[in-house]
Amino acid sequence: MKVRKKVLMYNPAISSLNMGDHIIGDGAYNQLQNLLEEAFVVDVSTHLPVSRYLRHTEDFNYKFVCGSNLIRGKMNRLFRQWDINLLNSNLVGPCILVGVGWWQYGDEPNIYTKKLYQKVLSKDYIHSVRDAYTEQQFKKMGIHNVINTSCPTMWNLTKNHCEEIPVKKSKNVICTITDYNKDHKRDSELFEILFQNYDNVYFWIQGTQDYEYFQELKIDHSKVIIVNPNLKSYDEVLKQDIDYVGTRLHAGVRALQNKKRTIIIGIDNRAIEKQKDFNLTCISRENLDLLKEKINSTFATQINIPIENINKWKSQFD
Repeated sequence: MKVRKKVLMYNPAISSLNMGDHIIGDGAYNQLQNLLEEAFVVDVSTHLPVSRYLRHTEDFNYKFVCGSNLIRGKMNRLFRQWDINLLNSNLVGPCILVGVGWWQYGDEPNIYTKKLYQKVLSKDYIHSVRDAYTEQQFKKMGIHNVINTSCPTMWNLTKNHCEEIPVKKSKNVICTITDYNKDHKRDSELFEILFQNYDNVYFWIQGTQDYEYFQELKIDHSKVIIVNPNLKSYDEVLKQDIDYVGTRLHAGVRALQNKKRTIIIGIDNRAIEKQKDFNLTCISRENLDLLKEKINSTFATQINIPIENINKWKSQFD
């Protein structure tokens, strides 16, 4: 009888307030499909405190940490994306990272954090991180079995895939804004630019407070078509002739997965790093004056994903 592997997935989509985490979780599952389809898989939230329930997973073959900006340099602080500590580290690990990223610039790792990650992360497998900055931060902590693979949501954005993405503006556009990073003036300006350059403007609600923030903007709300806050509704809209322009990074990546022309409005280090490392089309929110010209220009989508690193990481589980 064939032995079934047991796999723990630290899944950011569980108990998430952000539909972008569902895009991340979906990407990790798709890339590990060959391993997971015959395995016994247990999903655990990265958003909730660690429970004694994890003692039942001590003999699992793999424990994957599926993306998002979980990693920070001050894990002894009250706020941390992933609620782990030295006291519960024996329950949590040994973990294997899958396209995980660093929380914010300037959050340099301290001694406590170095000890925690060295204890929680597997020493037997190579870890996958989403950008060069995150890779550099791990190596500062003496963790060298790390490679930059980009986020698993981007691993299928190959040259052939990108060549099928339109180079010219579509008739319609779908937009996102970010409830936890508000800029009323610039985000109102963003919608006004879209009104001027597209026939129809859609708005996808990715976060729990995005709609409330949208209502605060000084725009004509009647000009906007609201898209329900789930992936099914978003994917349905992406079937039409449409561009993506917005501040939500993973909404943009989902649009690219669906072969839609995409312009990310960068508001934090994640989009900036992906632009530097992988040539993601990105305009800083501080430079919105460049957006109209970019929308009406002709440009090819040329994502540079690190194929060799991706294959090297995945080959560990063949």
